[in-house]
Amino acid sequence: MGDRAYLSALRMLAARELSEAQIRQRLTRREYADDEIEAAIARLKASNSIDDARVAGALARTESSLRKRGRLRVKRRIEAAGIASAIAQRAVDETFADIDGDALLAAALDKRLRGRTDIADDREFQRLYRFLSTQGFESDRILTLLRSRRKRHRDV
Repeated sequence: MGDRAYLSALRMLAARELSEAQIRQRLTRREYADDEIEAAIARLKASNSIDDARVAGALARTESSLRKRGRLRVKRRIEAAGIASAIAQRAVDETFADIDGDALLAAALDKRLRGRTDIADDREFQRLYRFLSTQGFESDRILTLLRSRRKRHRDV
């Protein structure tokens, strides 16, 4: 009887990496008893099947490389998965140590512009600023990039 929660958690983990908090939440939703959940979590930790640091690193790499998101958004995403702030910060620091932040910002802008290189007007400038800030990039870097793109195309 005590193995049901454990086996259910293993099936969840077979699909994708999940944090301890996510496993706990899903098992609770499936109405397993608290003692069954605790036993399953302890067993999963002992076998290294769940590791919040590993999950945080995977989320940081996915959010930054595939989704082109900045440090702040990546950290919020990791914390939303129920991972402690200190672990999230460490994963973000490790991931972004190997990433050129300005190049990532430029890639996010290029992805949003969909092949265009110019910023049409002030309204689009403001819209792009809002978009990039919600993607977790620092405002000073955003303004520098957007101004350089707008200025370059006005001078041509």
